[in-house]
Amino acid sequence: MERQILLACHDVSLGYEHRPLLEHLDFAVREGDYVAVLGENGSGKSTLLKSLLGLTPPLAGRIDRAAQRAGRLGYLPQQTPAQRDFPATVEEVVLSGFLNRSGLHLTYSSAEKSAALMHMGKLGILELRQRCYRELSGGQQQRVLLCRALCAASGLLILDEPATGLDPAASQDLYKTLRYLHDREGMAILMVTHDLDAALREAKTILHIGQNRWFCGTVEEYLKDESGRRFGRK
Repeated sequence: MERQILLACHDVSLGYEHRPLLEHLDFAVREGDYVAVLGENGSGKSTLLKSLLGLTPPLAGRIDRAAQRAGRLGYLPQQTPAQRDFPATVEEVVLSGFLNRSGLHLTYSSAEKSAALMHMGKLGILELRQRCYRELSGGQQQRVLLCRALCAASGLLILDEPATGLDPAASQDLYKTLRYLHDREGMAILMVTHDLDAALREAKTILHIGQNRWFCGTVEEYLKDESGRRFGRK
């Protein structure tokens, strides 16, 4: 049985002010995929991410955001210093993930509260639910934000440099959690990262964005491709 497409680019060109950074991009994220997006600074990773989320229109081509339309997409952005100092409880931050599905509201349903508790239990932060978010460690905050993203997602998680600012132990803990969500919960993952070792270890598919070219294929294919050989030496 063919897996459902959650996100797809069809002959997409991306850039700013009619100046393309990336052209003729064709790739799809299906149920059960784990995609790592690699590339040098300035190659267009951030532009791609904004376009996949519907924040920036492509210069050409079409992006099918099936998971987003169905309310199945969760997004874990990079944190700003102001966000790290957010004065709310862990439970309040996690519950806010449901705003992406149902719009602004003043109260949460019993089903949403139960789902939030379930996700907090899965990610090992249930005992932190009444703690103030800004008092947590970087690794704990990232788990809270991941839990928030899970409240918005039932099919696809998009993560922007999720290990940035974390110490090695917290980074490994984060990747272990993502592996659990992918392998045991069936969550598809698209992760933008500079961590080549983690991408090669964790992902099934590599999408590499380079100067004037792009590559999409398995980890094994990537390591044999010019993009993988050149990027791996840097």
